[in-house]
Amino acid sequence: MDFSEEHVVTAEEDSAKRVANRERVLSGETLVSDYSEIEMQRKVDTDGIATEEYNFNSEVTIEHQDLLWKEKYRPRKPRFLNRVHTGFEWNKYNQTHYDTDNPPPKIVQGYKFNIFFPDLIDKRKTPTYSLKPCQDNKDFAILRFHGGPPYEDIAFKIVNREWEYSWKHGFKSQFNNNILQLWFRFKRNRYRR
Repeated sequence: MDFSEEHVVTAEEDSAKRVANRERVLSGETLVSDYSEIEMQRKVDTDGIATEEYNFNSEVTIEHQDLLWKEKYRPRKPRFLNRVHTGFEWNKYNQTHYDTDNPPPKIVQGYKFNIFFPDLIDKRKTPTYSLKPCQDNKDFAILRFHGGPPYEDIAFKIVNREWEYSWKHGFKSQFNNNILQLWFRFKRNRYRR
């Protein structure tokens, strides 16, 4: 092994690089190249979109956020690639009144949220999510994602039903490769006599 080609970074070089990166972020430039839609799709899931999944991009506006780091970093929204999983619920009523030629209406069965945070300042803090029911309609809830500087919070309006937290049923909550993935399905109500 030849150590003659190694380069030792001095403290001055390191601080100059950090200052240059900070100025790039303040000017609105990202440190990591922006993801194109195809690259985001490839990073999130190699399977593609299933037949019962549709893109879900209805973002909810959040009331004024008082960000303490607003003067230091330019706040911006994270990019996201979300899907909603729909399907038929074949309960006793639907089995009686519908068939495969005349199916029942589709219902939401789950969601897949993929939020991209490529330029997080503090890489040790994991982005989080919180769920609050809507004030005006209890059938819906607001799912809010918080990443930290330089990203603003982002929120989505989803169906307010109980989640299935088992990994066997598709639950996934992880932060890996600067992507927060939250995948869940709703619990199915089994009717018994």
